[in-house]
Amino acid sequence: MSQLIEQIDKGHLPVHIAVIMDGNGRWAQEKGEDRLFGHYHGVESVRDVVEVCAELGIQYLTLYAFSTENWERPADEVTGLMELLVSTIKKEAEILNRNNIRLHVIGDVGMLPASAQEELNEALELTIKNTGLNLVMALSYSGRWDLENAARKIAQKAKEGLLQPQDITGEVLKQNLSTADFPDPELMIRTSGEYRISNFLLYELAYSELYFTDVRWPDFRKNNLYEAILNFQNRQRRFGKTSVRVQK
Repeated sequence: MSQLIEQIDKGHLPVHIAVIMDGNGRWAQEKGEDRLFGHYHGVESVRDVVEVCAELGIQYLTLYAFSTENWERPADEVTGLMELLVSTIKKEAEILNRNNIRLHVIGDVGMLPASAQEELNEALELTIKNTGLNLVMALSYSGRWDLENAARKIAQKAKEGLLQPQDITGEVLKQNLSTADFPDPELMIRTSGEYRISNFLLYELAYSELYFTDVRWPDFRKNNLYEAILNFQNRQRRFGKTSVRVQK
């Protein structure tokens, strides 16, 4: 692991990393366990990734923890996930605070159980003054939901005469998304061998570098994140330009 750390260029780190934490259920089933077993073990992977990002000086880390589509999973799994969410926030909030990490939440949080909302609000308040890593949890979130919600906000402003059609730009759309306060991710990581973005940050990932790994989320550790960052640092980000124009 030390060799990986030494290879990382600290002056060329992604400002914002986003992660689709996939494979908890399959990891558990492969071990003959209930799917929730995988979710519980995935918490350790979250700790590792958060720790690395804080140590390296990554400014933003967004974790896709629960999508709007996940509500369609079996009731016992959803209930277990919500209980895990509440217990994890209780345990981790003070640790985040001690490490100067600020917690943020994006998504349709009103769909979460009252107990989860209460714990989240307490954690958000506890860490609000922290100036280190910004940890963004995407809960009851989907990119389409966010775009639809932004469209409604913009339409309401237009109805009230606060916006004219010609005033609606990409920047206006960005300002009405739940991610308005965060820069777009430069690196998106998805675990467990799936090659899609699954309704995650649809607008924001337009020019992100995508990194896919076969490693199941509960097995994803610090060295795996170092490898993803090194892979990112070996790419040339062109944003639609030619290589020659990027170098100028």
